[in-house]
Amino acid sequence: MAILQLSSSNPVNPQAKHCILELAHSRRKHLSTFSSFSLPSLFISNSQQPQHPISSFPQVNQSVAAIVFGDGSESRLYPLTKRRSEGAIPIGANYRIVDAVISNCINSNINKIYALTQYNSTSLNSHLSRAYAGLGLGKDGFVEVIAAYQSLEDQGWFQGTADAMRRCLWVLEEYPVSEFLVLPGHHLYRMDYQKLVKAHRSSQADITIAALNSIRDQDPGFGILKVNSRNEVTEFDVKSERAVQSSQAFNDNGCRQLSSMGIYLVNRDIMSKSLNEYFPEANDFGTEVIPGTISIGMKVQAYEFDGYWEDMSSIAAFYQANMECIKRLNMGYNFYDKDAPLYTMPRYLPPTTVTDAAITESVVGDGCILDRCKIKGTVVGMRTIIREKAIIEDSIIMGSDIYQKNYIQKSGKDQKGMLIPIGIGDETHIKKAIVDKNARIGRNVMIINKDNVQECNREADGYIISGGIVVVLESAVIPDGSIL
Repeated sequence: MAILQLSSSNPVNPQAKHCILELAHSRRKHLSTFSSFSLPSLFISNSQQPQHPISSFPQVNQSVAAIVFGDGSESRLYPLTKRRSEGAIPIGANYRIVDAVISNCINSNINKIYALTQYNSTSLNSHLSRAYAGLGLGKDGFVEVIAAYQSLEDQGWFQGTADAMRRCLWVLEEYPVSEFLVLPGHHLYRMDYQKLVKAHRSSQADITIAALNSIRDQDPGFGILKVNSRNEVTEFDVKSERAVQSSQAFNDNGCRQLSSMGIYLVNRDIMSKSLNEYFPEANDFGTEVIPGTISIGMKVQAYEFDGYWEDMSSIAAFYQANMECIKRLNMGYNFYDKDAPLYTMPRYLPPTTVTDAAITESVVGDGCILDRCKIKGTVVGMRTIIREKAIIEDSIIMGSDIYQKNYIQKSGKDQKGMLIPIGIGDETHIKKAIVDKNARIGRNVMIINKDNVQECNREADGYIISGGIVVVLESAVIPDGSIL
């Protein structure tokens, strides 16, 4: 969704502060009374995970609904997002980025998942609908895609995350859940949301924000939290520059700074009243509603997360996340965690065919055809065809959506490259590059950035260079003998 800056004047209902404090006090009193009863521990079981005890509260799969957002209109991963949203970008040979977030929900026993999408959403909508329709999420479990729509009351697009949730509350409130878990759909991380829910309920918070336990060199852009010794958020800085300037003052007052991850657990009644009564004109949830709730006295807690988290802030970050998947380093995302598996769409492809190829330190997806080539340190996506004597090093090859009936390479540059089939041609050398899906790369092509160019826009020629990484566009045609 579009990320909008916090406006200088955020319209709030004049009675909002008084009403919200009464609402929050009433809810905390109710939770305190509820938790005073001696109830047996409830165990939430998952066939893929050990049991997690949660006492005195409803089961997570019955009481929490997740709201997953696609990315906004401005993407930092262009041109990979030219025809798709960030969540739909292939990663790790067989997956999409959004699979990590949906899998976190499933592995945390959250089985009511709404995906709100808008920009370049065709690929993402198709993937979510096909991948999770029959996954077995229980009697009431589902992954429901809610695309941007028009109605008699609302004629335009979603104006931001808050506007989208406000307009979809009539769907989101269909089930009697206690909390909504708001999640960006294009981040790569593994988190047990049950721990977040438990911390939220234990603190009797109105809102809990997941945050990194340290300030990163590159600010994620979701704001900086000022947190006191009780993990209460006392201040929210939308602009990181302001937070950095005042960091010493924060430390002198015994407080800490944490980077928001853009993940929010919000009580159902707080969500409804914040969107409809207290901040009815707010468009963005993270930069308008959250600071507003803090300013009017709601109890907002921080939940510290110390695991791997990548928000795909650049082409270089996306490239590095894939390279870490190959090396299987402890610092990277673990695609092979048997206790918290990564789910995706079953595609029923044939096994990869390898004919006299040398493959080292690489990950190869399903249904590839690799003929007498050399592959090192590379992620090879589904249906990739690499032909004889080609050399691929330290690269990401996203693969193809289809098989061509005749994939034997022909020479020539006529008919807009249609004589060059999908895949990578004979004797082509590719190093430190990202080749998007359905690209047609001819014979004797050199994609090696021989001049070490850091930034270059040659989109008309089918590629760009970002951070020294060559990115070949989706369905691009690179003629025989080209040097990039």
